[in-house]
Amino acid sequence: MGKGGEKGGESGEAEAQTRSYTWEEIQKHNRRTDKWLVIERKVYNVTQWAHRHPGGHRVISHCAGEDATDAFKAFHINPTLVQKFLKPLLIGELAPGEPSQDRDKNSQLVEDFRTLRKTAEDMNLFRANPLFFSLYFGHIIAMEVLAWLMVSYFGTGWITTLILACVLTTSQTQAGWLQHDFGHLSVFKKSSWNHIVHKFIIGHLKGASANWWNHRHFQHHAKPNIFKKDPDVNMLHIFVLGDTQPVEYGKKKLKYLPYNHQHEYFFLIFPPLLIPVYFQIQIISTMIRHRFWADLAWAISYYMRYFITYIPFYGVLGSLSLLTFVRFLESHWFVWVTQMNHIPMEIDCEKHRDWLSSQVAATCNIEQSFFNDWFTGHLNFQIEHHLFPTMPRHNFWKVKPLVKSLCAKYGVQYEEKPLGKAFVDIIGAAIKVPNTSHLDGY
Repeated sequence: MGKGGEKGGESGEAEAQTRSYTWEEIQKHNRRTDKWLVIERKVYNVTQWAHRHPGGHRVISHCAGEDATDAFKAFHINPTLVQKFLKPLLIGELAPGEPSQDRDKNSQLVEDFRTLRKTAEDMNLFRANPLFFSLYFGHIIAMEVLAWLMVSYFGTGWITTLILACVLTTSQTQAGWLQHDFGHLSVFKKSSWNHIVHKFIIGHLKGASANWWNHRHFQHHAKPNIFKKDPDVNMLHIFVLGDTQPVEYGKKKLKYLPYNHQHEYFFLIFPPLLIPVYFQIQIISTMIRHRFWADLAWAISYYMRYFITYIPFYGVLGSLSLLTFVRFLESHWFVWVTQMNHIPMEIDCEKHRDWLSSQVAATCNIEQSFFNDWFTGHLNFQIEHHLFPTMPRHNFWKVKPLVKSLCAKYGVQYEEKPLGKAFVDIIGAAIKVPNTSHLDGY
């Protein structure tokens, strides 16, 4: 049925709409060289266009052969504008007898979630508070200035340098949470304004790449904790995660490291090395390999500003050592905060769940307090953030009761815990995994 539509809309929108497809046929088009997806019952061939997708080709590829309606709404702040890119890709629509949801998903749950989203929109929960983000940006700049004033007035003694490193670490971490806001288009109404400020914050304030972050992070949001789709659970054979990966490694007799001790070497590898080593190598290689020259220019501006500021006090080697130490401290902060919401949760292969169920299964919340909000950049509301990534974070607490109510209605587990327990659970997840491995040759 509808074979003529496989050229990606070349025959025009009007003709394409007359063609209808079954889910069985759509689900066959989920390969690298052949990608279809469904948005609001309309079928699109995104095979050729995927490489021009601003969020990267992988994130759109992860939705191939599926209903991508909720993912589409989650990531785009102006779906009407984006529709102009979709029109040439339209090849038809679902056959009249086909359900709107693929793979026997609970259609009532999906509809109720979409109603919840509409309610949040009517409550203006997707509207940012300019004062909140202005003050947040201001407190980051204040810490940068404070660090310079400290070394200017108190010199480069060990105590001053240690305090200065802590101030810079706090500034860098908070700038990381702020770039996250702009990267998710949750501050300005126009995507272009968010993109510009995002490049400034992640580039000039942190020395990283906006495109690298976008292409990596949106995959995580589209398919959290899904092997081969979420880059955050690609541990490069250093750790094994979840319940199924240890079994798979055992059956294949894969043992790159002593995984029964991963909860011990976790402290030596993951928190101290993620940002100063792994991310730095990834960022630089990505900018050069993909020719993200604008991102590279922003990153260079960060390093120029930093070394111009601190070389007069510490010299070249001392400034480099200080920067490395700050990255080392920041990496610990970043790892514990970002992993506490995901590592203890379900990590598995693709199960093709609906948007609500897939996001909640892979995320948990941390109890709210002023400190927790600030310390985690409001990632203590990880469930709400994953369900509504473009929602300004200061509104998460307002939508939380609605989300909890919907989860309770359908028996979807909504998990929330204290901050300390969340940290402990990361190690608990690392300890738990190898305990299944005695069956599999570890």
